[in-house]
Amino acid sequence: MTSGRDGHPPDRLGLHGTPAGVLVVTAAVAATALVAAVLGLTVPTSLPPDDPLPGPARFAVAVVAFAVAQFARLRFRTAAGMVSITWGETALILCLYLVPAGWLPAAALLGAGAAWTGMSLLADRRPVLELVRIAGSLTAATALAAAVASALGRPLLTAPTPELALALIAGSVIYLLTTAWLGGVTLALRHGVPLGPLLLAALRGKLLMFVGNVAVGLVVVVLLELDPRWLLLLPPLLWLLQQTYRHRLRADQERRTWRAFAEATAALNQLDERGVAKAAVTGALSLFGAELVEVDVARGDGRWRRYRADTGGQVRDREVPPPAPAETGEQELVRSLTVGSVEVGRLRVHFPRSAPPSARERDGVAAFGDALAAALHDAATHRELRLVTARSSYEAVHDQLTGLLNRAAMLSKGDQALRQLAHDHPIALLLLDVNQFKEVNDTLGHAAGDQLLRLTANRLAALARPGDLLGRLGGDEFALLLTAVPVVDDRTAPITYALRQAREIAERLATPTEVAGVRMSVEVAVGVVVAAAGAADMTELLRRADIAMYQAKGGGSVAAYDSSRDAASTDHLALLAELREALEADDQLVLALQPAVDLATGAPTGVEALIRWRHPRRGLLGPSDFIRPVENSEQLGTFTRYVLDKALAVAAGWAGEGLDVPISVNLSARSLLDPRLPGEIGDALRRHQVPPHRLVLEITETVVMSELEVIDEVLTTLRSMGVQLAVDDFGTGFSSLTFLTRIAVDELKVDRSFVIRMADSPEAAAIVRTTVGLAHELGLRVVAEGVETAEQRTALAELGCTAAQGYHFFKPMPADKIGAVLGSLRDSAQGNVFPLRADGAS
Repeated sequence: MTSGRDGHPPDRLGLHGTPAGVLVVTAAVAATALVAAVLGLTVPTSLPPDDPLPGPARFAVAVVAFAVAQFARLRFRTAAGMVSITWGETALILCLYLVPAGWLPAAALLGAGAAWTGMSLLADRRPVLELVRIAGSLTAATALAAAVASALGRPLLTAPTPELALALIAGSVIYLLTTAWLGGVTLALRHGVPLGPLLLAALRGKLLMFVGNVAVGLVVVVLLELDPRWLLLLPPLLWLLQQTYRHRLRADQERRTWRAFAEATAALNQLDERGVAKAAVTGALSLFGAELVEVDVARGDGRWRRYRADTGGQVRDREVPPPAPAETGEQELVRSLTVGSVEVGRLRVHFPRSAPPSARERDGVAAFGDALAAALHDAATHRELRLVTARSSYEAVHDQLTGLLNRAAMLSKGDQALRQLAHDHPIALLLLDVNQFKEVNDTLGHAAGDQLLRLTANRLAALARPGDLLGRLGGDEFALLLTAVPVVDDRTAPITYALRQAREIAERLATPTEVAGVRMSVEVAVGVVVAAAGAADMTELLRRADIAMYQAKGGGSVAAYDSSRDAASTDHLALLAELREALEADDQLVLALQPAVDLATGAPTGVEALIRWRHPRRGLLGPSDFIRPVENSEQLGTFTRYVLDKALAVAAGWAGEGLDVPISVNLSARSLLDPRLPGEIGDALRRHQVPPHRLVLEITETVVMSELEVIDEVLTTLRSMGVQLAVDDFGTGFSSLTFLTRIAVDELKVDRSFVIRMADSPEAAAIVRTTVGLAHELGLRVVAEGVETAEQRTALAELGCTAAQGYHFFKPMPADKIGAVLGSLRDSAQGNVFPLRADGAS
């Protein structure tokens, strides 16, 4: 058994570029073969006096037998090159019976050397060094096998016996192991790969043929003993056996190739270019038994990057110029990687000189190249999506003019910062308003006003300390949240510290500067509010700071919040007392239901339950008038159960009308802190006999970004029950996109502020487009809120948005009217109701 060559020899001898270890092994094997051949011929032999074949004739038979055995070879490809398997064991057994054992090394050297030289001249074009190694390996293996067989029994012209068979089999095993080991060592040294896998692959491929070779050799010996004329029957049988070997070897190779192809293409399923390219070069190297693989990747900016791997296993990459038209040799295949008409790269596979690519390899490279092209295209698409997502995410939370946090991000990040502090840790919020900003705009123009705002933002950023949050709320208002307020025993220390910081900021901002060529001083009014971190959220702190800021405008540049001058704070207390009475009544808190419709079919996709308060004294109150005090009170749990019960009662009534439409209920962030919530919701679902998937709980992005384990546990339990989750006002939070990696949801609701501004604001349109695309990628439903015009509906449909709700379709309506509306929508729809779960939804 011999191994093929895996190099690029620039000369006929094959010395250049050959590893030193291979040269040493070749020299040692050649020397051993020569010594064995010479010494074997000097060993005394004793042929029978009446032998019909003289000694030279027997030697010639051995030479011819060894040569013919090499010509009748089969080859298969391994990870390091081509491996040839021959009828060597049959020739060895025949020669051990017919020829003195000492002559066999010389006969093998001449026969195998002549056979491989002839095959090299006709087909392989092997260098001289390779031919010397092959002939030497076969000769050394023959010498060792002859010595073992002769030691176990004297096979020369011996009548067939079990002892003779054992001796011949032992010699054949030694011949197999020696040739396999010498070939594997050469390949391992040449390519720097482990010897074990190569040896096992070679022996596995040879095993069936080895058994057949030994059996044929023993049969020939028996026939020669009985009557040599029986040998005339062997050629057809040997031909059939050769075809069996070939078929079995090809089937095994085919099975391994397809398995390797599946593994190599599966490894391409990655989301980044580097991962795809590295998997491609290493996979192709192993799959095709190549000695070099290159993948050139076309970047979106016109640059190209080359990934390269050789048999050493190391992957290198570097920037390259755009590749020129491919010039290929007989040892390599080049495949242009295209998706449609877009070129995404180029694949180059260089095969060993001893194993040029066949038609099967060409088809394999073509199929692998198509899979690689698709993987690279997907990776490039994902990269662009990440860039757009990152850009949209940044723009969604930052003020475009100043680069500071915008109002939504200030609220979200501020609430998160408050939750991370101890409940009684003091914090301070400074609300700044630029005086005479309108006069600057009117007098010097809007460009000067923008310059003034950027100047103010830069100065505030320089004055902010680590841990502080700074944002522009809109217009000429800025907010600064101070989280490092000193904690001391003096209760007045926090407000003293905050006022001192506010005055210092006002003084620094008042430093004269030049705006639009006019030297001026930026004067501000600063409202200051100090509270414990757990006492109020950002919305309430901003409300109080706004009151203080207007106090500052009335006199002096800085003012602290004074609760005695805040009528809303006492009004909230009265409102909560009245809410307790409303929860006990049955006609004050009512649902207003607004359906969402499929933009393509007009079918109802869901209904949002909105709470209204028919206050006996204050009139009809919307959620904005009472939800915030409720969320900060102990009545939140009772209120949440009340709304859920009313919503599920309405949804239960739809079942009798054949309406399978989900109902959505808004859920407060604080409600998720109660681990009993899933159990209460489960009881309500069973009580009203409403399937869990028909209940959609709408949560805000600040909820899912919480680090509290109890919230994760509550959401996980709700999901396991089958209740759906939707993210309300998507796009307004500071982390609209990143939270989806933590919390599994079913639906995204695009905030109405983006829908309203979509036609006039490229930024708002980009956020809507990105949200729709992201939802499609993640298999989520997406619903646009606040659709008021036909133009908005058309624009949303063109962007791929599937569902929407708003006044353009229906205003919120009483529960006794919603059933008829849903039935009408269902009956007139062009298709089925939108799927309830995200699976299969678009």
